[in-house]
Amino acid sequence: MKKEKTIYWTSTLLLCLLAGFPAITYFTMPQAAEGFKHLGFPDFFRIELGTAKLAGTVLLLIPAVPARIKEWVYVGFGITFISAFIAHFVVDGWQQTWGAMLAMALLITSNIYFHKIQQSKQA
Repeated sequence: MKKEKTIYWTSTLLLCLLAGFPAITYFTMPQAAEGFKHLGFPDFFRIELGTAKLAGTVLLLIPAVPARIKEWVYVGFGITFISAFIAHFVVDGWQQTWGAMLAMALLITSNIYFHKIQQSKQA
């Protein structure tokens, strides 16, 4: 059980850093706004996505958040990372998709171990 919790928290913390730090830059760095414009997104989407990423990061990090809510956070992040992969691939090619692929790998790992921990609690 200790191994599962270690893998869960490591992957979740890395995921939250990978989602949370860019979300902060969406609000604070003009380069982020230019990046959204480069991908063809309207400026309001930058604010919307940054807010959703920050909320999701907080919800994943708080242990007391119900499992059902965390599941929806995983779904939302999954949609976000798949969409980021597609947007970067279409506009800039494969070389710009590594961040979305890494985020998705961390998301899947975190979700798998979240479920393992939940199942062991129920047993």
